[in-house]
Amino acid sequence: MAAQTEESDCAREQTKAEQDVDQVRQRAGRDQQRLDSGAVTSPKDLENLQREIASLAKRQGDLEDVVLEVMERRESAQERVAELTERVGAVQGKIDDATARRDAAVEELDAEITSVTKEREVVAGSVPDDLLKLYGKLREQQGGVGAAKLYQRSCQGCRQELAITELSEIRSAAPDTVVRCENCRRILVRTADSGL
Repeated sequence: MAAQTEESDCAREQTKAEQDVDQVRQRAGRDQQRLDSGAVTSPKDLENLQREIASLAKRQGDLEDVVLEVMERRESAQERVAELTERVGAVQGKIDDATARRDAAVEELDAEITSVTKEREVVAGSVPDDLLKLYGKLREQQGGVGAAKLYQRSCQGCRQELAITELSEIRSAAPDTVVRCENCRRILVRTADSGL
């Protein structure tokens, strides 16, 4: 935006400088015609006219230098605009690509959520109501995790190793008995890797 503004400012400045050069050129042209026509006969007026033509030629040269300097700045600004436009295009391409990947991932996650939700409903239908209620309550209290795997004598919910007495109680409990961690109170899920 700044580069475009600079280029636009240079364009206006160049137009104004070119108009100034044209005005000086036209005035010098009129003076030269008056001089060439022979309409001015007074030597003093002729001298003044020649001096003015010389002054206008110098002024025109100075203004043309200004035009050239402005043109160079404008060209530099145009190159900067082109470079930045190209970079913006490249960045926008990366943004578009990342957005497309994000949208695809969200779509994939939504599909997975739908699938897992259906699976959960099927599994939840086979779990006794009182156990499901306890699980829901623990889930709320424990930041979304109401049950944890008992892995190598450690609760994977709180990452604490269970005491030997607690492990003995769990080992002697019936397979369908609901056992809970002494530390975090989550329901413990026993597997072959539990270390019992």
